[in-house]
Amino acid sequence: MKTDKHIDSMLDASDVRLLAAMQADAKATHHVLGERVHLSASQISRRVQRLEQAGLIRRYVALLDPASIGLGVRAITYVTLTRHGDEGSVFEQAVADVDAVLECYSIAGDADYVLQIVATNLQALSEQVFKRLIRIQGVANIRSNIMLACIKSTTALPLGHLA
Repeated sequence: MKTDKHIDSMLDASDVRLLAAMQADAKATHHVLGERVHLSASQISRRVQRLEQAGLIRRYVALLDPASIGLGVRAITYVTLTRHGDEGSVFEQAVADVDAVLECYSIAGDADYVLQIVATNLQALSEQVFKRLIRIQGVANIRSNIMLACIKSTTALPLGHLA
């Protein structure tokens, strides 16, 4: 698979190894990252700064375990609007304010949006969907699928196409 020429010219093999190491452990010091990718800490520092400025590294976060903080119910929810246009932007603005919605994507297919929602229990999920989301102007239909078990969950992007 071919990548964008700008990215190809910007990244070398050490950058790709550095990005992989940072995805595995963003808390690692520049010294530790340097040992992993065979560069000095100062080289790592310069590369990280360049990758941040270029927008390849957007931010650093701590990934919490949802179940351990009482958010054991997860759902994938499909939302269909009555029509497209202004209703899409109204929905997008409204859903951005719902903390229980972790992700929202505009999609092509049977629905207009797909959301990932977390809740403490099924009743709380029902309240999020039926008391908040269905009341948003322009929402015609909502369909939710409850996640039973997590088979795979990662935030690490594949980097093999960059090597």
